[in-house]
Amino acid sequence: MGHFSSMFNGLARSFSMKKGRKNEKCGGREAAEAMAKEAKKNDMMLCSSGIVHVDGSNNFASVFSKRGQKGVNQDCCIVWEEFGCQEDTIFCGIFDGHGPWGHFVAKRVRESMPPSLLCNWQETLAQTSDDPGVDVEEGKRQLYRFNVWKHSYLKTCAAIDEELKQHRKIDSFYSGTTALSIIRQGELIVIANVGDSRAVLATTSDEGSLVAVQLTVDFKPNLPQEAERIIECQGRVFCLEDEPGVHRVWLPDAESPGLAMSRAFGDYCIKGHGLISVPEVTHRNISGRDQFVVLATDGVWDVISNKEAVEIVSSTADKAKAAKRLVECAEHAWKRKRRGIAVDDISAICLFFHSSF
Repeated sequence: MGHFSSMFNGLARSFSMKKGRKNEKCGGREAAEAMAKEAKKNDMMLCSSGIVHVDGSNNFASVFSKRGQKGVNQDCCIVWEEFGCQEDTIFCGIFDGHGPWGHFVAKRVRESMPPSLLCNWQETLAQTSDDPGVDVEEGKRQLYRFNVWKHSYLKTCAAIDEELKQHRKIDSFYSGTTALSIIRQGELIVIANVGDSRAVLATTSDEGSLVAVQLTVDFKPNLPQEAERIIECQGRVFCLEDEPGVHRVWLPDAESPGLAMSRAFGDYCIKGHGLISVPEVTHRNISGRDQFVVLATDGVWDVISNKEAVEIVSSTADKAKAAKRLVECAEHAWKRKRRGIAVDDISAICLFFHSSF
């Protein structure tokens, strides 16, 4: 884990020099934000539809987002190759805003999550003394890496939600966003999920066919553990008569806000009644059988199955167009399966692990 570029070593030094000072977090965050600007300038970061592929990298990312029929597109994405100036690391994130200010909230979380995560990750590394080192077996080293990322994600998400609450120019009281992100560091992938977007892995079976493996849980209010927490906090979970099967979160004594997910950033009107912004953080060690992972908002998964998504992406001859084709297939499925219902914003990131293009 210690192969940092000179810029990342600078970030590490900023922590050691400022350790114990009040401005420690500020200094580290500024360094991480400077890295983000540099990455964007050098085409290492993508915040719109397109592709990311750096010469010599195993990663190839295809990104596409399309506005639905409900107004402004409240989805947004980010891909950052060589995340934290590490050649073997990539960050991908997809965000689905909701409410009147949802698009602003989603973009704000997209902007703040990567540098905040980097800052917390480096701080955690600096405070951790039990680095297993290079002589320890790969399994233990990967577990150590995962635990560092998990701790960093938990700190980052808590900080982002608090920052949003205090933001003077964005009203997040009745607006919020989901956030699904993945970090690939060498052969380790770390997935962090807040909300109901989904990550699906395509891997090769013993018979040689591609199979879909869902890596995340769709955090809907009717999941037993989610419903239990909401009800304990005096929130309510029920479906409207004209939306059978669509469970929503409601205030104890008002028919609002009616959120269709149980975890999100923002939405402070219901934060005291069971809605949380705590991510589920999991990991997987990539094998030679694992081909790609799809990150997509519920605009895809409401009408496309995991198996269908893997088939659509794998059958796209030009991988640069994989995300676009998946989004377009989802749009057609909306019009076919949900006639009379406004098409949702639809966004996807396809991250290929073996870039032989």
